[in-house]
Amino acid sequence: MPQELTLTDQNFKDEIKQGITLVDFWAPWCGPCQQQGPIIEELAKEVENAKVGKLNVDNNQITAQEFGVMSIPTLIIFKDGNPIETLVGVHQKEDLKKKIQDIAK
Repeated sequence: MPQELTLTDQNFKDEIKQGITLVDFWAPWCGPCQQQGPIIEELAKEVENAKVGKLNVDNNQITAQEFGVMSIPTLIIFKDGNPIETLVGVHQKEDLKKKIQDIAK
């Protein structure tokens, strides 16, 4: 069963370079991030055509700055290392699943 990835400044580029990866940019002190967290965990177990990861912006500021993350939670869907779609705020699992499926087509 797929699990969500823990992403860092060190492993980020390797993890997103192939296929589709949804990345949740978050921080432990962020209220909306606490709402998004369980949705991301469920999504990671359910999607088979994509990887799902989380990047703590407090601990990994280089990557967060590189992608212009100003508000959290920010979700970015990457395909083969390139950002395809950026979503800010809390998003429901079914919406995220549909976006991943659309990109996978």
